[in-house]
Amino acid sequence: MFQTLTAGGRLERHRHAHAYAAVVLAGGYHEAGDRGRFRVRPGEVLIHGPWESHMDAVSPTGAVVLNLPLATDLAFGAGRVADPDAVARAAQRDLVEAAVLLGETTRPLAPAPGDWPDRLATALRQDPDTALAAWAAAEGLAPATVSRGFREAFGVSPRRYRAEQRALMAVRLLLSRDDPPAAAAAELGFVDQAHMTRAVAALTGLTPGRLRVKWVQSPGAAVV
Repeated sequence: MFQTLTAGGRLERHRHAHAYAAVVLAGGYHEAGDRGRFRVRPGEVLIHGPWESHMDAVSPTGAVVLNLPLATDLAFGAGRVADPDAVARAAQRDLVEAAVLLGETTRPLAPAPGDWPDRLATALRQDPDTALAAWAAAEGLAPATVSRGFREAFGVSPRRYRAEQRALMAVRLLLSRDDPPAAAAAELGFVDQAHMTRAVAALTGLTPGRLRVKWVQSPGAAVV
């Protein structure tokens, strides 16, 4: 629940199966993930949805973080908590109480203007059909520059990031609606249901059917 991050340390891109909030109590770090890039300080919080990925670079002062399970995802990527110490105290009594307090007292933060890796990440999150070559040409960048620079910023190639965004869309749809998998695959632009199944399994380790069953059986939000 409470985590101390080593000063100047780095966490390579990784994934959690359940939604959680990372409340910064001291220090800070820079995160690049499936909701964009953020530099967070004490009193700020990062929200992570199920099976989202991110990497972190810790500040020279280190960081102390409260990783708080969330029963439901929150729409924003980062926010500022009115009283992070109150949330931390509540977490020591009851995690559900702390999550409710966090939701009630957190103000979303608008993303800071970014550079081209941020613009590309946003484009890929909004539309996984974004053609990388065309996007690079419109930005006046060489494809090799885009591939190398994006990997440095986000810890993954733009092609892989794009594929994971489509898979995340599928996971969110499967967990929020009862659409047949074939209909979900068609709506999200997969070649066919088998294509979506492979993408979802690569992201979560579960087929769409098994994913739904497991989520119903264990809808909680423990960080894993």
